[in-house]
Amino acid sequence: MKKNINCPCGNNLQIEYEEDVDLDKNPESLESMLNGTFMSYDCPNCMKKHKPEYKIMVSWKSKNVKFEILPELDRGEFYRRKKENLPYQTIIGFPEMADRLAIIKDGLEPVIIEALKSFLLAKADENYPDREINAWYYGNGPEGIEFHLDGIRADEVAVMRIPLNVYEKTMGDYKKHPKNELFSSLRVRSYLSVQNALRPDALK
Repeated sequence: MKKNINCPCGNNLQIEYEEDVDLDKNPESLESMLNGTFMSYDCPNCMKKHKPEYKIMVSWKSKNVKFEILPELDRGEFYRRKKENLPYQTIIGFPEMADRLAIIKDGLEPVIIEALKSFLLAKADENYPDREINAWYYGNGPEGIEFHLDGIRADEVAVMRIPLNVYEKTMGDYKKHPKNELFSSLRVRSYLSVQNALRPDALK
């Protein structure tokens, strides 16, 4: 697919990208998605970096997953869709795409990670009620599962670690009661994300 990007400097960038990305056949695409360089373009005239988001399909057959990736600008439209039964999962925004792929790559269960994010964001909201805070999965190490929270202070991230036993306990709760309020609030049709629980009433 070809697109044009109009740079503020007046230059016009013509880009070409794949609408269907197979991560097993193109591991370099996985790496670029994880490190944030996927669909990143520099204007040759002023060197401004452009990171446009377009709808793409991402398949990872070895992990038994397929995703519809929607631009962040389509979030409201997604919530207004009628009920549907899709053969794939939905992710909204490229940052969420990178987050989800990292979780799957590390062998963790996405619904549990999203539930842990909800715990962290609830605590953050108690301390910083007027801030718009996001939680992102960062990695799994000997000190626990690491998350980065942005929005607390400008140009800074807060590092939070949750012990693995909390992850395992939450997993046990999910297996016993997968439809309880916590876990069901994380899903809207094909879309799994803590953002579902945080969305404004206008989008419910």
